[in-house]
Amino acid sequence: MTQTEPQHQPPAEPTPSTDAQVGDVPASESDVEAGLSGTEHHPPPTYQQIEAFGYQRFTNREQSRLDFGSRLLDLAEDDGQPLLERAKFLAIFSELLDEFYQIRVAALEDQVAAGVRTRSVDGLRPGEQLTMIRGRVEELVRRQDHIFLDLIVPALAQAGIRLSSWSSLDDDDREHLVDVFQRQIYPVLTPLAVDPGHPFPYISNLSLNLVVEVQDPASGEGRIARVKVPPALPRFVVMPDGERFVPLEQVIAAHLGSLFPGMTIGHHHAFRVTRNADLALEEDEADDLLVAIEMELRRRRFGKALRLEVEADTGQELANLLATELEVGADGIFRVSAPLDLSGLWGVYALDRPDLHGETWTPMTPPRLAQVAHDPAEFFALLRERDVLVHHPYDSFATSVEAFVAQAAEDPAVLGIKQTLYRTGGDSPIVASLIQAAENGKQVAAIVELKARFDEEANIGWARALEEVGVHVVYGIVGLKTHSKTALVLRREEDGVRPYCHVGTGNYNSRTARIYEDIGLLTSDPDIGADVGELFNYLTGFSRHADYRQILVSPVTVRKRIMSMIEEQAEAGPSGRIVMKLNGLTDASMIDALYRASGAGVEIDLAVRGLCRLRPGLPELSERIRVRSIVGSFLEHSRIYRFGGAPADPAAGPGLPLKIYIGSADLMGRNLDRRIEVVVPVHDPELQARLFEVLDLVFADETNAWALGPDRRWRRVQNRHGVSSQERLKELARERARRRLDSDLRVGEGDEARSPA
Repeated sequence: MTQTEPQHQPPAEPTPSTDAQVGDVPASESDVEAGLSGTEHHPPPTYQQIEAFGYQRFTNREQSRLDFGSRLLDLAEDDGQPLLERAKFLAIFSELLDEFYQIRVAALEDQVAAGVRTRSVDGLRPGEQLTMIRGRVEELVRRQDHIFLDLIVPALAQAGIRLSSWSSLDDDDREHLVDVFQRQIYPVLTPLAVDPGHPFPYISNLSLNLVVEVQDPASGEGRIARVKVPPALPRFVVMPDGERFVPLEQVIAAHLGSLFPGMTIGHHHAFRVTRNADLALEEDEADDLLVAIEMELRRRRFGKALRLEVEADTGQELANLLATELEVGADGIFRVSAPLDLSGLWGVYALDRPDLHGETWTPMTPPRLAQVAHDPAEFFALLRERDVLVHHPYDSFATSVEAFVAQAAEDPAVLGIKQTLYRTGGDSPIVASLIQAAENGKQVAAIVELKARFDEEANIGWARALEEVGVHVVYGIVGLKTHSKTALVLRREEDGVRPYCHVGTGNYNSRTARIYEDIGLLTSDPDIGADVGELFNYLTGFSRHADYRQILVSPVTVRKRIMSMIEEQAEAGPSGRIVMKLNGLTDASMIDALYRASGAGVEIDLAVRGLCRLRPGLPELSERIRVRSIVGSFLEHSRIYRFGGAPADPAAGPGLPLKIYIGSADLMGRNLDRRIEVVVPVHDPELQARLFEVLDLVFADETNAWALGPDRRWRRVQNRHGVSSQERLKELARERARRRLDSDLRVGEGDEARSPA
């Protein structure tokens, strides 16, 4: 496995005297806690002492994002992965770079244009970050090209799937593609010439294009033309045998004579443009948020060009011409040897080749919900009895969360449903249930976050569909994104109206629930229900946040309470314990608080899938902090926070009581200060044990794990025992389902034995 290259270091960076070794991450929590015996209790360092480490105590945010891309390429390169899974990771990497330029590079370019020279917490000015990004992306693109051309393409060919070029086809193949071109491609093409009467055409964001040199043989006059590759057509044209794929732009390039009849075709090359796609929305000046976002979506197509990708053999003069017309600087030009836009590999990934895919996973119905799947009264009676924890995609989203909303929509005793919707997907059973509930006469309120990046258009459509049937639709809060994953059902019962809640870590999206790892709590806890009800009143009405009893809510209490719980562990010293599973850890004050706890002797384990600005293992700063990342078949997306609960150590004193939470918030500035987020405690010991099980497996994983060293480098964890947290969690879900089935059979046999002859 190719390791990540050494990363950018801030100015005047002292070299750490220690380095993390592969495999140093503890196999389980018990291993760590067993090692606490005899640890001396030092008072926590002051924040002034921590701040004295200066810039060196942080990693650059953009570097961390690109490091995550490198881990995706590790998986694409790993011949231990099923072949089409490797192709999938290349597609994901391509999409990650696209979004990175559209949002993160766009923000830095805007700062440079505005003359901003403020250093980030890691010591780099915006222009310096752009320089670092350029070098790192060049390295990653070269690696992507190598993996695709030298590893994936030959391996696919050996498996009978050939990514062919036009030049490699025989006469029969070309005759077939001529027919495909004439019938399916040619009618939708629009060649655009560039001359005094035809200015250089607008090139839309992420579109694939051909630039063509065309000459009139009679007059000798030359022109440049642009042909847009139709985005509605498949990226690769499939040959009749179903096993060969030809890039669409090559099929078009082979027929340029049909588009420019009588002309001499010169050089032609594919190119692609990435533009600033972040919405520049001044919400406080928008009279109608929905209309304002619709206008911004139209403007997004015209954002500033940031990146120009051209084929590697494109002549310098032609590349310069494109860059000039698109107003892209030299630092924004990237020459690519592989076909442009490898997100098109999703089409190859979709092939029906089970031998080249990973195991097809069918989520299990949570055992406690299996008997009540079609009976609303029994469903809610079960939740009155005890909370239910659901872990997707191991537990079925359809028979748990979707069933929760669907049962509420049908149940005559349900008076109302309130729901947040951030990313719902194209065909949403949740939205269908909300529509049905409204049609059944229930009061339904939906907080639809129109500002969910790249889902704005879909959410506008859902908002209008919900409004048409009488749902109370709110578009979110001015200045804040509603990112919480909360649903509230209000049901009339003998003792009054009882609230039932779902609070989760993932979106109400049935498609992503099959590939995103997320956790949710279904509960009838009256305090949590009252809290969620007051939150919805805040979101839909005109009021200040309430003093919540149980839940933590950003931007009011998440930062304050999590900081307080870290401080409690720091004061406890070696008898303290912190374990977190996150998507991102970038907030400087949270990182400093974790450094302080480490300095006090607290053992800290962090599983951070993506962005991580904390540096573990630095002497006198973070020696007791370990950081790892799990990247596997499922996207690790859940957030789990555990504080305390370490076994009592005679030398260190009694441990603090256990507190464990799940929720939608990462420890990033946007989640803590600029979004509505909800984090909920889990009190049931049985459900806490499930969360321990998840955390133990994450920190025992050797198959999908990378460990972060003090030198900012991520390294694959040494695979000694073949432990895969995702595969083991599948096995545990199957075991729970088998135990339920065995229990049902025993109950059935008992009923049969008691029945009359």
